[in-house]
Amino acid sequence: MTMTDLTQSPAWLKLQEHYSTIKDVQMRELFAEDPQRFNKFSITMPETLLLDYSKNRITDETMTLLCALARQSNIEQWRDKMFSGKAINITEHRSVLHNALRNCADTPVIVDGQDVMPNIKAVLAHIRRFSDQVHSGEWRGYNGKKITTIVNIGIGGSDLGPHLVCESMKAFAQEGLKAHFVSNVDATHLVETLKNIEPETTLFVIASKTFTTQETMLNAHSARSWFLEQVGDESAIEKHFVAVTTNIELAKEFGINEANMFEFWDWVGGRYSLWSSIGLSIALYLGMDHFEALLEGAYEMDQHFQKTPLEENIPVIMALLGVWYNNFFDAKSYGIMPYSQYLDRLPDYLQQLDMESNGKTTDRNNKRIHYSTGAVIWGKPGTNGQHAFFQLLHQGTQLIPADFIMPIESENSLEEHQEVLFSNCLAQTEAFMKGKTIDEVIAEMKQQGCTEETIEAIAPHKVFEGNKPTNTLLFQRLTPKTLGSLLAMYEHKVFVQGIIWNINSFDQWGVEYGKVLAGQILQDLSKTDPVNNHDASTNGLIDFFKS
Repeated sequence: MTMTDLTQSPAWLKLQEHYSTIKDVQMRELFAEDPQRFNKFSITMPETLLLDYSKNRITDETMTLLCALARQSNIEQWRDKMFSGKAINITEHRSVLHNALRNCADTPVIVDGQDVMPNIKAVLAHIRRFSDQVHSGEWRGYNGKKITTIVNIGIGGSDLGPHLVCESMKAFAQEGLKAHFVSNVDATHLVETLKNIEPETTLFVIASKTFTTQETMLNAHSARSWFLEQVGDESAIEKHFVAVTTNIELAKEFGINEANMFEFWDWVGGRYSLWSSIGLSIALYLGMDHFEALLEGAYEMDQHFQKTPLEENIPVIMALLGVWYNNFFDAKSYGIMPYSQYLDRLPDYLQQLDMESNGKTTDRNNKRIHYSTGAVIWGKPGTNGQHAFFQLLHQGTQLIPADFIMPIESENSLEEHQEVLFSNCLAQTEAFMKGKTIDEVIAEMKQQGCTEETIEAIAPHKVFEGNKPTNTLLFQRLTPKTLGSLLAMYEHKVFVQGIIWNINSFDQWGVEYGKVLAGQILQDLSKTDPVNNHDASTNGLIDFFKS
C-alpha cells in the first residue's frame, strides 16, 4: 500500500515506534507506579469543566510525542487562520467562522475585506426583538391568541443543534412554551407532531439556508397546507411562519413577510450553525438571555483553545487521544456516554459534527488517503447503556474509547439519585481501566464459597481484560453556558483532528451526491414503464416500490 506523507513523517514514525513499546502496558500498572497520575493527566478550565484523561493508555512520553505531531501539523497556524477569517474551506473557497458568531469581545473579524461583526450583531438584535415580542405576547397569532408552541422544521445542522440545545435546556425554558422539531421526510414525523398542536397558537420556524432543501421544504409545504386547511386564510401565514434563510424571494413566495426572515451567511457551515440565526428556535424556547449565555460559553472555550499551550489545551488533548487510538490502536468506534438524561441527543449531534466533518478519503493535496480519518460516533445516556451495550465494551474483542460526561449537580433533585448516577459513572470508568484478572476472579469466588468445579467452569467467563480507555468530563451544572463550552470543545477537537489528517473538515460532498441520486430516482418513480437506467438492484427496487 502506498503511504501518504503523514504516515512517513518524523512525528508519526516516532509515535509508531513508541506504540510498539507501550501497546501492551496495563493502565492499572501505570496508576500503581504514579500516585500523581490524576493530577498529571487532568485539566481544569476554571468555572467551566474538568477533563480527566488519566485513564488512557499514555505516558509522559506519549503526550510529548502527540503534541509534537500537532506542532508538525501546524495546528496553531491553522487555528489562527480559522479565527482570522482565512478561506480554509478549500474546496468551497469559504471562510469558516462559526467562532465569529459567538465573538463576545466584538473584535473585528474580516472576511473579503469587510468586518462581519456588525452584521452578526444586527441579526442577534433582530432575534432578541422577535423572541421578546413572542414572550411578551406583543406578537400573537392571526386571531389574537398568544404563541405557546414552536415547531422548528429543518434537517441536519438546522435540526440537530437547536434540537439538542432545547432538549438539554428544558429546565431553562420559557414558561408556557413547548418546542417541537420536525426533520425526517417520513410523513410520520410531521403528522404525529401536528396531532399535538393548535394552528392558532403555533409558530413554525422554517430553517433552510437556500429554502430549497428537499426534506425541509416538503415538510414546510405540508405544514403550510395543514395550517390553511385549519385556518382557511392565506394572509394568516405571515403570523405563524418565519424563515431562517438567505433566499428572500422563495421565502416570500411561501407567504413569509420579509421582516420575519433571519439572515445567515455562506461561511456558516450547517453542522456549526446553531450559533447563528438557526438558533432562533433556541432563543424562542429558552429566551434570548439564555441563548446569549450559550454563545458566551462557546466563546470562553474559543479563548481557551486559542490561548492555551497545546499541552494544557482541552480540545487539543482530546483530539490527540482520538488520533492515538484511531490510527495506532485501530479503534474505529468511539462512545459518547452522557450521564445526564438531558443530554440524550448529544451523541446524535456529535455524530454529524464528527463524521460529516472528517469522513473523507482525499487529503488537502488531492491525494487518496490510506489511513483512518475518523471513528464511528455513537452512544446513549448512562445508566441505560450499562444495561444494553456496555457488555461489549467490557468483554468484547474491540477496543472502543469513550467519553463519560456528567454534571455534579442535577436540575431535578430526588434523594440519592445523583449520588447513584455519579457512582455508576465512576465505577464504569474504573472497571474499564482496571479490569479483573483470573487470579482476582478465583479469589473472589473462593471467598463466596464456590467449589473448585464451579470455579473451573465459570472463572474464565468472569475475567475482564480492562485497559479500556476513557475520558471523564465533569462540570458543576448543565446550564446554557456550560453546554456552549462543551459543544465548542468538541468542534475544536474535530478541527484539530482534521488538520492532523490533512483533510478539509468543512465540506460534505458525499451528502451532496446522495441528494443528486435521490432527485433522479424521484423522477423515475413517476414513470409507468420499468426502469433500466440504474444498476440492477436499484432498478428492481424502484419497480417493486411502484408495483
